[in-house]
Amino acid sequence: MVTFDKNPFSWNERGDISSVVGALSLTTKNGSGIPVENLSDDIEILLPRVIGGQVNSSVLDLGNYSTTIINIPSNDSTVILKMVPSVDPLPFKLFLGYMEYPTETNHVAMTEMPFQGATQEERYTWLLDPKNLKGHAGVHYLVVRPIVGPGIKSINATLSITPITTSCKFWNESKLEWSDSGCRVGIKSTHLVTQCLCNHLTFFGSSVFVTPNLVDPSRTAELFATFAQNPVVVCFVGALFVTYLLVVVWARCKDIKDTAKVKVTVLEDNDPRDGYGYLLRVNTGYRFGASTSSQVIVTLLGAEGNSEPHHLSDSKKPVFERGAMDMFLITTPFFLGELKGIRLWHDNSGSHPAWYVGNVVAQDLQTKQKWYFMCNSWLALDMGDCLLDKVFPVSEEMDLKKFSNLFFMKMTKDFSDGHLWYSVISRPPSSTFTCVQRVSCCFSLLLCTMLTSIMFYGIPSDPSDQVMDLGHFEFTWQQFMIGVQSSLIMFPVNILIVSIFRNSRPRETSCCKRKSKTTKTHQQDSTLHTVNSQAVTSMSVNTTLDTIIKDITTIAHSLTQTAKSNIPLVESAFGPGQDTDINAILSVVEDFIKQNNKPESSACERPVPGAEDIPKKSNKTMYLYRQLCHIDKELSVLHPSSLPNPRTYHQALQQVQGMKSFLEDQLFALSSITVDETTHEKSSTGNSAACEGSRKKRWCFCHGLFPWWFVFVGWLLVIATSFVSGYFTMLYGLKFGKDRSINWLVSMIVSFFQSLLLIQPVKVLCLAVFFALVVKKLDEDNVQNIEFVKYDRNLEKGKDQQNFRREYHLYEPPPPVEIERMKKRKVMQQKAFALLREILTYMGFLWMLLLVAYGQRDPNAFFLNQHIRNRFTGRISESMNLEDVFTWANVSLLTNLFGEYPGFITDGNSKLVGNARLRQLRVQKNSCQIADSMLSLVPDCRALYSWEVEDMGSYKPGWNHSVRDNSSAGPSSPWTYQTQAQLRARAVWGKVVLYRGGGFVTELGPDLSNASSTLEHLFRNKWLDMYTRAIFVEFTVYNANVNLFCIVTLLMETPAVGAFHFHSELQSVRLYQSTDGLYFFVMAAEIIYLLFILYYMFLQGKLMKNQRWLYFKNKWNLLELSIILLSWSAVAVLIKRTLLGNRDLTYYQNHKDQFASFYETATADLVLQYLIAFLVLLATIKLWHLLRLNPKMYMITAALQRAWSDISSFLVIIVIILVAYSSTSNVIYGWKISSYKTFMDSLLTFISLQAGIFNYDEVLDSNPVLGGILVGSCIVFMTFLLLNLFISVILVALNKEQIQHKPSEEEEIVDLMLQNILGLFGITYTNKKDSGNDCSDISQ
Repeated sequence: MVTFDKNPFSWNERGDISSVVGALSLTTKNGSGIPVENLSDDIEILLPRVIGGQVNSSVLDLGNYSTTIINIPSNDSTVILKMVPSVDPLPFKLFLGYMEYPTETNHVAMTEMPFQGATQEERYTWLLDPKNLKGHAGVHYLVVRPIVGPGIKSINATLSITPITTSCKFWNESKLEWSDSGCRVGIKSTHLVTQCLCNHLTFFGSSVFVTPNLVDPSRTAELFATFAQNPVVVCFVGALFVTYLLVVVWARCKDIKDTAKVKVTVLEDNDPRDGYGYLLRVNTGYRFGASTSSQVIVTLLGAEGNSEPHHLSDSKKPVFERGAMDMFLITTPFFLGELKGIRLWHDNSGSHPAWYVGNVVAQDLQTKQKWYFMCNSWLALDMGDCLLDKVFPVSEEMDLKKFSNLFFMKMTKDFSDGHLWYSVISRPPSSTFTCVQRVSCCFSLLLCTMLTSIMFYGIPSDPSDQVMDLGHFEFTWQQFMIGVQSSLIMFPVNILIVSIFRNSRPRETSCCKRKSKTTKTHQQDSTLHTVNSQAVTSMSVNTTLDTIIKDITTIAHSLTQTAKSNIPLVESAFGPGQDTDINAILSVVEDFIKQNNKPESSACERPVPGAEDIPKKSNKTMYLYRQLCHIDKELSVLHPSSLPNPRTYHQALQQVQGMKSFLEDQLFALSSITVDETTHEKSSTGNSAACEGSRKKRWCFCHGLFPWWFVFVGWLLVIATSFVSGYFTMLYGLKFGKDRSINWLVSMIVSFFQSLLLIQPVKVLCLAVFFALVVKKLDEDNVQNIEFVKYDRNLEKGKDQQNFRREYHLYEPPPPVEIERMKKRKVMQQKAFALLREILTYMGFLWMLLLVAYGQRDPNAFFLNQHIRNRFTGRISESMNLEDVFTWANVSLLTNLFGEYPGFITDGNSKLVGNARLRQLRVQKNSCQIADSMLSLVPDCRALYSWEVEDMGSYKPGWNHSVRDNSSAGPSSPWTYQTQAQLRARAVWGKVVLYRGGGFVTELGPDLSNASSTLEHLFRNKWLDMYTRAIFVEFTVYNANVNLFCIVTLLMETPAVGAFHFHSELQSVRLYQSTDGLYFFVMAAEIIYLLFILYYMFLQGKLMKNQRWLYFKNKWNLLELSIILLSWSAVAVLIKRTLLGNRDLTYYQNHKDQFASFYETATADLVLQYLIAFLVLLATIKLWHLLRLNPKMYMITAALQRAWSDISSFLVIIVIILVAYSSTSNVIYGWKISSYKTFMDSLLTFISLQAGIFNYDEVLDSNPVLGGILVGSCIVFMTFLLLNLFISVILVALNKEQIQHKPSEEEEIVDLMLQNILGLFGITYTNKKDSGNDCSDISQ
């Protein structure tokens, strides 16, 4: 027998085999084959399929005629209809029609159900072979008609139908093809297994095709009737439509704002008499904080001259926003030659002055030549090169084609314009593809994606497909075809929509209106004369001698940009004033003009000018000619009496007209044109018409492949695809059912965001890398449908020329002194911001720490401990013998340990966890040495408890006979010593000594009777005797009211004098975290606290990297490091406590009849408590570091630092004296007064003496003379002498610090910070120092 997972005869295209392939052959002993064919009984062959997905089942309501669609893929397929009725039996008729709804007379097949059979599956399964189907393939309609009795119109029942198409085929070795002869499909076939019934043996295979996801639009009303049970997909699609409408409103507002940005800003400081134009495109970078609020100035640097500084601003729109492109029209008097660079600077004003310049493109509007400047630099005081003024050279072709430049430009363009989803936010304002259109395309694409996804969702995979392995990625041919089919359904129409919107021309452009504009030429000319006359009238009013001198100065300044003469110019000669000689200034200008336009000595030596040089030189000459016409007009308006000497007026007029004549000759020589128009211009009125001839210059770039009305076609496609996709998606969702719809929706959303956030950005990056490495082509910036209009502003109703005068302080870079001042202020602002951030971060850190600290503590723990301690110590005396101990155990211990309610202690509020146990520690016999003279009187000596003399043996009851082998006595025997590890206990500090965690142990049992009998047995066998040194009663309780475990240890110890002293130790722990709101609040605080710690680790890591070993010399750095280390230690202990608590709780759940030890958990909780307490201490001390910002606190800190050497000396002396008095008092009173019984007790007593807490009576009653001398001398030396000298040292240091104190830089930072904070609330902050200085200045 042989089986194959895949079709071994895949080279044969017929058969469509998608299941496993099996072969069975019979042979004799010698290996010869036994033919098996033409059997009377069929052989049953089951061919399994790999589970590949969900099966499409339709649930029909039989209250009326119901129908469903069945798709049959081929004409040789067998259809099996698996039906499950809601009630059994359920009689009904089935009609199957091809390509139309069947009727009783017109159908392909018909039957009545149920059939005869033993099982429901046999009774409600209809098998249709190709003969029954009459060879039809494609869409079939199945109608179900219930059979009801007379008078009954409808029934309340449903029927689930699962269609399966399959076939059974074998490999015909003679014909080398798949055939179905002798094989048929069995009724037991499912979507997982195909049952083949054959009368022969060979290679068998099956083709199982689960019907693809189809939906019947005619069932719309029926499907929407199930909306209440399955609203998922319908609500989601509806929410998408509502969201789309809201986003469209936002997109429309964005388009309106972008429309204002899509224009060339004609700069206000352009000279209206300039004749040459440059288009400047400035791209602000995409970095965070790249936009600027400063006033930006630019200067074009050319081979033949430089432009005037121009202020790049626009009063109607914001400029230099992050990622924006701003266009400006800059005019110059004449051609500047090949641009060599640009100079950019700003005045560092506004709330965010820093500016990141991406790139700048300058275009000559006359020759269309472009120059690229790849700036990619910060103009800021605190970023990059820390410069406000930079010169950027023009970029060469090699610079433009660098990988970094091409990659960044391509990536930026693809994300901002090419990528459909990301461009919704970052769309270029100049693009004709509006934001509303992009949102609509995204909406249509999303709905189409949802439709194709839900159409193919749940299709079982074909295991016969060969898996294509690409490393970690695998896909089959079926998956590939589904992707291709989805793309063919989804992308063509969406690509068409995007192409229509992107390539349609706007409805109105200036290019389309040329005819209408040319018809208005005569009206403009008539208006021109009227405006000119108004300008002359206005000029006659406003023209003064100073105005004329300023205009002449402008001409001279423009000449100096490309001056070739050696005539020196004195700057003061150009300034206006009463003593200025206008004739001298005109003479200087005349010399400049003649020097730069000097003719050559002979015609043969004169070089022939090139074709390109003539227009450029003519442009410069024309500019000078227009300027002189303007001066001539101003002089003609000005009366001779306005000048001190009328002769000066006439001479100036002659000089201007002479220069005009000279320039007319130059224009005639350069361009070979006549100047007949200037004959009439000799008069004053004629000059204004020719020299001030209004020009209206227009540049228009038309863009678009389709006519404007194609936009309506695009909108029609958007509406159609959106509604059709949304409608069918809702039908599919209603058909799927709620659970399957949710699964599809989650998978679709995950795959969508995976594609949007991961796959598509990676594709953009890969394409950018490909273009940068392979194509290496610079994308041209297409300026789409933008009209450039420049009017001569002299025609604006006689606007005064003074309005266009430059404010020279704005057009000059900030001086170095001012830059240094701004840098200092910027540094101060940064420090103030850092200080404010440090304060706010610390306050948040401290708040989270306090929440964590108090979240770990429960105030009810104190009351629980106090209640248990009072109940168990109510009848105990300060000194007890062994009989008293047993009496207390029988009366007080057992009464409270086993209370009124079984399993609870005292009053029934606290549950006893496990059993309570008694543990004692003993000393060995003859454990101390006896004086020789006393041996006869004291035969046995029992020492104090110590680890060296502790008895660790094993005994039989009564302590009489020692057992050498501990195992023979049993580990649970109260006469056998058990170690600390065996008992899972811990060492305990008593009032006398530290006790080990091991000992002789017995458990009291689960109830009072067992406990009483155990105590009686121990008392009768003298379990407690003269060798007992410590008795422990250990148990754990749980109080559900406050959700606390309390680990109780009651200790009775004796210092070997025969009396037992009682001591108790109780510790409450929360092991079950509550699920109320406070718990989640504390948990969130813990997470935020860890984030703060990570932030402080990052800061300290940077600081340690910069300072290296000097880092450890700063005490505040060590404080920060200690907080970080303690925090992570607390995290580790918290994890350990959680693990130990879970371990102990698990042990208790499995051993409820034994003692439950929670000592390790309690120890971990105690350590955690101490760590958090020290964290609070150190974090609070850190507040002192922040209080340094207060001048008084800073002065106190500085004074302590100044006096630290003296303070340390005094501290040493104080410690020595305290040690001396403590040792003396311990030796004198340690044997009779409890306050001095140990050295530490004596030390604490004398420290309390300095604070006024002291019991004089016990010292004086013991020995009045010696006690008075000891205490009195301590008061004199310590309190009156040393402490006063100690305070004096600090006061002297504070006085010196006040005299020599210098204000720190941090004080100024605090003032600046307060000024900024109060400024946010509109409060004016006045510095006391500044106000004091102002008052002193006023008094002076």
